[in-house]
Amino acid sequence: QVQLVESGGGLVQPGGSLRLSCAVPQRFFSSNTIDWYRQAPGKQRELVAAITSGGSTNYADSVKGRFTISRGNAKNTVFLQMNSLKPEDTAVYYCHMNVPFIGIYWGQGTQVTVSS
Repeated sequence: QVQLVESGGGLVQPGGSLRLSCAVPQRFFSSNTIDWYRQAPGKQRELVAAITSGGSTNYADSVKGRFTISRGNAKNTVFLQMNSLKPEDTAVYYCHMNVPFIGIYWGQGTQVTVSS
């Protein structure tokens, strides 16, 4: 059973910061792209950020310049550093991994709420 385990969500005021973590099984960590998606109430799930096995990154336009995705190689963890948070960033954030010929995996989700 492949599990992606997220942590780090919570309640933060507008303009604040949070760091999300996604623990990835070691055998998949170095060789696969890892993504963060989010889903707000009543909206479709959307891609927020992605990092390839080589370290290249991609961001949704709505978070460019505010969010940073990175790999913590020592702990097989992918981080999403979120700064200058806005109320519209409120959503459940999911870690995602597509392993070719094996499967597509999602974490359980972590709630991020941006509110004063």
